[in-house]
Amino acid sequence: MTQIAIVIPAAGASRRMGTRDKLLEPVDGLPLLRGVAQRALTVSEHVFVALPDPASPRCDVLEGLAVTRIMVPDAQDGMSASLRRAVAEVPDTVDGVMILPADMPNLTTDDLSLLAQAFDDASGAFIVQGATHDERPGHPVIFPPDVIPAFQTLEGDTGARAVLKAYAARLIRVALPGDNAVIDLDTPDEWTLWRANNPDR
Repeated sequence: MTQIAIVIPAAGASRRMGTRDKLLEPVDGLPLLRGVAQRALTVSEHVFVALPDPASPRCDVLEGLAVTRIMVPDAQDGMSASLRRAVAEVPDTVDGVMILPADMPNLTTDDLSLLAQAFDDASGAFIVQGATHDERPGHPVIFPPDVIPAFQTLEGDTGARAVLKAYAARLIRVALPGDNAVIDLDTPDEWTLWRANNPDR
């Protein structure tokens, strides 16, 4: 099986949540960030979490987990700062790098494994992106090693969109169940709606 590293960008300010931190919201009895990291660890032993600083409560919720914490002092520059710093720490022995957003509570271990298997089936030659059954692009996304240097050119808060655009000819999408690939929660209203639809979580 192809060996992938997983990068979880978790250094953003969560400004749209007001005084709450979306990554500390409880989901399935755990802070969201811890649950996402635990799922990542079931798929890869190489999990890297980008964090704003060592004093962040986000660091505390990762206590005891075998993840590599990457501090991002320039996190105010946007998602690109987290991606640049985190992928630079990934060992060059891995066959691919999965970018796994930290604010997507519907993504399951099975979803991550499905994408990893698709990447393996494609011999690591393609970018593999999670999507919905009606082909709406989403997350996670797995990148081959030869694409990773392009992350160092990223700027702003648009994630890896520029890389996806530059390598569009090498992109394949894999449908995940329901809206798992596209549900991210950034605002209190989004959290309220999600909780109403997921009362058992």
